[in-house]
Amino acid sequence: MKKKNWYDYLWIWAIVYFSLGFFNIMFAWLGMLDFLIPLIFAIFAGNKYFCNHLCGRGQLFSVLGNSCKLSRKMPTPKFLASKFFRYGFLIFFLTMFSNMVFQTYLVFTGTKNLRQVVKLFWTFKIPWRWAYHESIFPAWMVQFSYGFYSLMLTSTLIGLIVMVLYKPRTWCAFCPMGTMTQSICKIKK
Repeated sequence: MKKKNWYDYLWIWAIVYFSLGFFNIMFAWLGMLDFLIPLIFAIFAGNKYFCNHLCGRGQLFSVLGNSCKLSRKMPTPKFLASKFFRYGFLIFFLTMFSNMVFQTYLVFTGTKNLRQVVKLFWTFKIPWRWAYHESIFPAWMVQFSYGFYSLMLTSTLIGLIVMVLYKPRTWCAFCPMGTMTQSICKIKK
């Protein structure tokens, strides 16, 4: 049996992150770690160590798919790992991220009011008012939290869907962060 390392339990981080955000949306900012750390590894170390060892979401898919046997373990369709799909999804993802930042900017400038909704699949608005109670944080920070939590929740749901249909870590084949870090590593080499 393979000896477990401390980082083999980072799947718990994914569960903790979504649980905290469910009760207080401001915890969504912790998700920025999942955006920044992989980029730091790619830029400074020139590798995908984060993706291969430290990604709590990928580990969660492995635990659910393998240990809990929630995956059909069917081969990942080739198109999901194709360059065209990966970069297309990255562009789409970055567009949605940019829109989220723009919405945050609108709240920052006072043009738009704070919307206390989580958008699933960038379309379905789910009221999430219980997760925010007036606080010391400015409205733009709260708006960013709602948008970022929406982004993280949607991408995890997509990952869960493809995990059930195919191999446990199918999401990793077209994960936007994985595509970005891979591109950075190629550029560095």
